Amino acid sequence: DIAPGYDHITSAIGGTLAAMYGADFLCYVTSSEHLGLPTVEEVKEGVIVSRIAAHAADIAKGVKDARDWDDKMSEARANLDWNRMMDLAIDKEKAEEIRKRCKPDDPMVCSMCGKFCSVKISKELRDSELKDKK
Repeated sequence: DIAPGYDHITSAIGGTLAAMYGADFLCYVTSSEHLGLPTVEEVKEGVIVSRIAAHAADIAKGVKDARDWDDKMSEARANLDWNRMMDLAIDKEKAEEIRKRCKPDDPMVCSMCGKFCSVKISKELRDSELKDKK
């Protein structure tokens, strides 16, 4: 109750726990909950947040194949495969919008870490080790 404007997040936390303990159905909640009628965008975000909660619960419960999506995303990130990351994103439209808005100097990384990107550095080290083994 301390988070007006963020009820979609608090609901997702509770929803994950509820689903872990057996709830079969999660309702979506918007950031406008208890404040006013939601916008279309807030409804979309609420549904996505609920999907994330359900997915997290499936992983926590050990549901068969639940981690496959995450494993594929982890592989795409490790390979800096931005097209694959966007295809795997739960909200491709939002991910692409942010990526476009925050265009980095080096297209292999994001604008957050830039040349200090630990993922790029790790990839370069792995690629170098593979090359040395050949």
